[in-house]
Amino acid sequence: MAGWKTQPAATIAQPEPGTFALSGNWTVYGIGRVEKRVDALASTHGTQAVVVDGAGVAALDTAGSCLVQQLLAQLRKFGANPELRGWKQDFLDLLELGERPAPQPAAKPPRFARLDALGHGMVAGGLQLFEGLSFVGDVVLTLGRGLAQPSRLRFRPILYNIQSGGTGALPIVGLLAFLLGVVVAYQGADQLRRYGASIFIVDLVGISMVREFAPLVTAIIVAGRSGAAYAAQIGAMKTSEEIDAMRTLGISPLEMLTLPKLLALVIAMPLLTVFADVTGILGGMVMASTSLGVSFADFFDRLGLAVSPTSFMVGIAKAPVFAAIIALTGCFQGFRAEGGADSVGRQTTRSVVQAIFLVIVADALFSILFSMLNL
Repeated sequence: MAGWKTQPAATIAQPEPGTFALSGNWTVYGIGRVEKRVDALASTHGTQAVVVDGAGVAALDTAGSCLVQQLLAQLRKFGANPELRGWKQDFLDLLELGERPAPQPAAKPPRFARLDALGHGMVAGGLQLFEGLSFVGDVVLTLGRGLAQPSRLRFRPILYNIQSGGTGALPIVGLLAFLLGVVVAYQGADQLRRYGASIFIVDLVGISMVREFAPLVTAIIVAGRSGAAYAAQIGAMKTSEEIDAMRTLGISPLEMLTLPKLLALVIAMPLLTVFADVTGILGGMVMASTSLGVSFADFFDRLGLAVSPTSFMVGIAKAPVFAAIIALTGCFQGFRAEGGADSVGRQTTRSVVQAIFLVIVADALFSILFSMLNL
């Protein structure tokens, strides 16, 4: 490299029309003076047959080769057919290498593209299912150790998660449950009025809210609120390598992060479901009073007959299962985050979608089970 600096700088001349004579050091150290003149010179060739003479070129590297290729491209742009003459074979090989297009990956046949995508999707889904089951097993083992040794449980994080995931969700759960009760009563009011069975609005609102709507709407709200927060928090810790630091210090991430969230949500969800029962029935009671003339006293009298303790306990029994699904899904997707913020956002979205899907599947299975048990 140092010797190149002592060689003559690159020059380009036109000894006669249609001929470009290149000489000197066509390297990164010598092309500075001619680099800006290449385009202007190429536009003045004035003939279709152009010779690019390289007999005087003393040295050539990739930078100089790129500049020569630029000259040839400009000549072709102005309609010329340049011919290389007098170049050393090594220089010609380097110029040919610059002209060679980059290899392109072989395209897959279009008819197999969808099948290939389906196969990759099935493999990815199977791996995620296996990882999810392994994660659930690890959490169960960690929970067993915590119950066997209560000193391992972290009660302060549990209380904090009860406050954030339970108490903090009361306003939105209460509002939506109240509006849902209003909607159910409004939809049934017209039909019941036609048959003179207005009082049965109590049965419709009470049973539908305590058995199905209250636990389901509570689970969906918590999945979008707390489940997403769990995935985002753990995902951010995973991408910033805080999880690895915890393992290095001998701290179990499942004990520190997953178990408090799981226990807190299992405790908070039944309480939120009871609150949703109350506000949902209150909304139906208000709509029944305004649309059907069913007074509050009549509504309460009928409510005790319409809603049995079994129906109430059916709805409450679903809540801990929904809570476990939401907490495990959010934490699992958070631990799968890797890379940067984009991965955290993607896993957070997946946690919400998968949690809501699994909650609805679990609710359908509960309906089948309770139907078989005549509950």
